Amino acid sequence: MRYRDDIQQSAEYLRLALQHMTRQAAGLHPVSYAVWYDYVAGVNPALKKAVEELTKGGNRLNDEATYELYDRYIADISDESSQRISARIERIVADVAESTARAGDQASTFGGALERCSEAIARPQDPGAMTDALQDIRSNTQAMRGAIDTLQARLEASQREAAELKQEVHRVREEALVDALTGLANRRALDRAFEACLAGVQEGGAGPCLLMLDIDHFKRVNDTYGHLFGDKVLQAVGKALQANVKGKDTAARFGGEEFAVLLPGTLLDGATCLAETLRATIAAGRVRNLNSNETVGNITISIGVASYLDGETTVDLVARADRALYAAKTLGRNRVSVAGRDEQPAVA
Repeated sequence: MRYRDDIQQSAEYLRLALQHMTRQAAGLHPVSYAVWYDYVAGVNPALKKAVEELTKGGNRLNDEATYELYDRYIADISDESSQRISARIERIVADVAESTARAGDQASTFGGALERCSEAIARPQDPGAMTDALQDIRSNTQAMRGAIDTLQARLEASQREAAELKQEVHRVREEALVDALTGLANRRALDRAFEACLAGVQEGGAGPCLLMLDIDHFKRVNDTYGHLFGDKVLQAVGKALQANVKGKDTAARFGGEEFAVLLPGTLLDGATCLAETLRATIAAGRVRNLNSNETVGNITISIGVASYLDGETTVDLVARADRALYAAKTLGRNRVSVAGRDEQPAVA
């Protein structure tokens, strides 16, 4: 961890963070605490600037804004990870450079011995010089072999460490693209998936479908059962998405209680079928309230489905799926609405 505050200092940061958290419209959950801890500790200047911009004029942060701040400024490759990776790279390069330099020095010495031997051979009348030259060659051959063995061992060790480092970089990058609460892709990962998906769409060809999902009456769930139970609901929805969204498709937490599923190469009928499966699965599920040990049902979601239109941007596609989601909410919730079929006029 990059936090090295002692108990007194961290307790003070806790007190200050709670003061800020209670003034916001977001839940008092770990993600909110992480954002405000970084803010009051002053360890994340980019986050601090973004928070101050968003709260200018007395505006309050809601859950969506809080999670977006967390994904963008905290759940990335940490400074500590970056420094550790850089240090290991520098050590690998230094070790190989040092061993190579030693082998080069030894090769130069060996070359000098060969030259002296050549000169002794040219003077056959001096057998003593020949004996000394041969001894010199033997000694330098052993030293050269040792230098080469050392270089080979260093190269093999560096190769192993480089492979480990590659795995660590991959792990850290993967963690930076995952929503901490649900285990789904985060907004950053979804943006990358959109970019890759739309870049592969041929002009006039079929594009992706997008599902926008929102948990119905989520504020009421939080108010009735508490924010910890609300987190359990978010995790349950995340598990349902992970179980039903496979392959090249991307399930992501879009922000707060809203989720997105990007379906490259999926036709509208297939996307609508998946949406109905997700809606029914979640409606049939139960979530255990650890405080009371009761199981709570009637958790439902509304889903908007949109199919890519030739030439539109990511923003356009998300906006149409969002309007379809709004239509599903307007038409009674716990239902799937398809853009262009059930889409309602945008509300100003």
